[in-house]
Amino acid sequence: MFKYQPGDDVGELELWSFDNPESDYRITKGAPKTYGRIDLGGVGHTTRFGIWRCTAGAVECTEQGDELMTILSGHCRITRHDDGESRELSPGDTLFVRDGTRVTWDVHEEVTKVFFGHKAEEY
Repeated sequence: MFKYQPGDDVGELELWSFDNPESDYRITKGAPKTYGRIDLGGVGHTTRFGIWRCTAGAVECTEQGDELMTILSGHCRITRHDDGESRELSPGDTLFVRDGTRVTWDVHEEVTKVFFGHKAEEY
């Protein structure tokens, strides 16, 4: 069973690059770096569960899969490009984003999130 709460130590994470062409990453502020770990599912599956971390900065991307996320630490703003809606997120906040949604992550303070994703066509 996986259980994460705000402030928990999530263990070691690997450096994740901004090189997925489907996500079409574009750094728009600073030099953010991302780290993560898939705890369940992933490539070749329709679901995945894991941890993701991003340092301060801003990056645009197209979300891959329907995703439910909860912020464990840090502070950020996520803005959807289709309608301009923005949400400020901090520890304990949860957000759902649909597959294919173009967003900007504006990370004010290093963010760690736990996420569950689903993609009908597999990851």
